[in-house]
Amino acid sequence: MKKFTFILASVLFALLFYAFNQPKIDNEIFDPTGIVVPNAKLEILGEGYSFTEGPAVDKKGNIFFTDQPNDKIIQWSAKTKAFTIFSANSGGRANGMYFDAAGNLITCADMDGEIWRMDKKGNHKVIAKNYEGKILNGPNDLWINPKNGGIYITDPRYKRDYWAAADPRHLGMQQSGAYLYYLGPNSNTLKRLDENLIEPNGIVGSPDGKKLYVGNIKPDITYVYDIMQDGSLSNRQVFCKMKTDGMTIDEQGNVYLTNSLGVTAFNQKGERIFNVPTGEGWTANVVFGGENRDLLFITAMGRVFGLKMKVKGVVK
Repeated sequence: MKKFTFILASVLFALLFYAFNQPKIDNEIFDPTGIVVPNAKLEILGEGYSFTEGPAVDKKGNIFFTDQPNDKIIQWSAKTKAFTIFSANSGGRANGMYFDAAGNLITCADMDGEIWRMDKKGNHKVIAKNYEGKILNGPNDLWINPKNGGIYITDPRYKRDYWAAADPRHLGMQQSGAYLYYLGPNSNTLKRLDENLIEPNGIVGSPDGKKLYVGNIKPDITYVYDIMQDGSLSNRQVFCKMKTDGMTIDEQGNVYLTNSLGVTAFNQKGERIFNVPTGEGWTANVVFGGENRDLLFITAMGRVFGLKMKVKGVVK
């Protein structure tokens, strides 16, 4: 009897150990306005990466995201749901990414503080680097205005172990601070737009090209600006008091932020209307994808997740 009890206890312990060590997703979704498909659950779409970031969606709803520590850009097919390698060991260490109107993938190439344009075959061209002759801190995220093709870029500094030994950024910022930049259409010269930021990070704009949202890691504030006709910004206001790493926007103008809380959305008034925890220590970025643009695609640590939504992303 004692032997049987011991065996039973061992089996129960093994089962409990197995259960507690399985990937956990907190499915307590906050959704008072009903923007999530009824009974939809957060699903793990892929895992086994080092650190996922920078999701960008093309015109067909395919999603490209980065595994930055491994210098890879991975493509998720909206049609087959399969993952393939789009680019490997390019030397760019892509972070934030966005597709331009011509279907090129514009990337924040953190390795040498550059902005790259990548064609459909993965070939790249440097379209911006340096500001007044000094290397950028490390372009982090970007958004392209659909009305004129102008690119808005955040440039905080996060020291990387993959930077070359002689890289001056190991010693500190080569710029005088962490700023917001603008690369105008057909230009290769960056302009500073806001020098009163501490650690800008996530960025997204409204589909009509009239509003720009810029998130920060420090302080816990996301700002909104009016976009002027020449690409400059005015009327900076506090949109919400929350830090964010990545951002996206839906067809209703709701803005989605990512951080340790998972993904949180705010309506145009800055009111919190949605949250989904990922169960990961940090949720880095988010985008709408899929053939109908109704899949909220989330990058978090070594995994990517999906959640079916009633609202849709913006079709470019």
